[in-house]
Amino acid sequence: MINLELQNPKPLRELVYEELKSQILKGTIVPGTRLMEIELADSIGVSRTPVREAIRKLEKEGLVVIEPRKGAYASQISTADMIDILEIRQDVEGLAAFFAATRITEAELRELRKVCASYNRAVEEGITPDMIRYDTKFHRIIAESTHNKTLVQIVEQLQEMVLRFRYIYYDNFKRAEKMPKEHGEILEAIARGDGEAARAAADVHIDRLKEIVVQENL
Repeated sequence: MINLELQNPKPLRELVYEELKSQILKGTIVPGTRLMEIELADSIGVSRTPVREAIRKLEKEGLVVIEPRKGAYASQISTADMIDILEIRQDVEGLAAFFAATRITEAELRELRKVCASYNRAVEEGITPDMIRYDTKFHRIIAESTHNKTLVQIVEQLQEMVLRFRYIYYDNFKRAEKMPKEHGEILEAIARGDGEAARAAADVHIDRLKEIVVQENL
């Protein structure tokens, strides 16, 4: 039974939704898995009602597909889906890097360097959960250092959408071997205050991710 922290002030249906969403995004519930309400309710320790509500909400977000007379399934993520997300991410995160180069504070830059070093260490040691965590945090800090609330919200949405993709391409950590260098180039351009170079480095980073998707047909 999963601990949903029942002292949490959020409604139970919201806690169940967040739990199922997390499992789908992280690949604990793999694409194509049928979502059986009774089994999920038992595993989480709740009634079927909040599970049913969560599944309907996840369907609206594209994480679940409900087929008449067949049931609900965790949606597949195709190469085309990944490319679509990366194309948008390329422009948005390039813009974030551009703004960050002139707006980042010393404290934010120190944190960015710290996270970059932690990511590099995770890659060297092949620790997948740490690679995913620090990769996500690296891009989040860059967005936050723009001090543009709207841009931060957009990047957060994209980071959530790309989380499933991260769990797929990090299943072979060798795909991440070039990423420390790519992150480093973005970081140093931001540190120099060179917005155009930061944008270009971010652009190259996403281009290489798209190449991985296309070449390996993830």
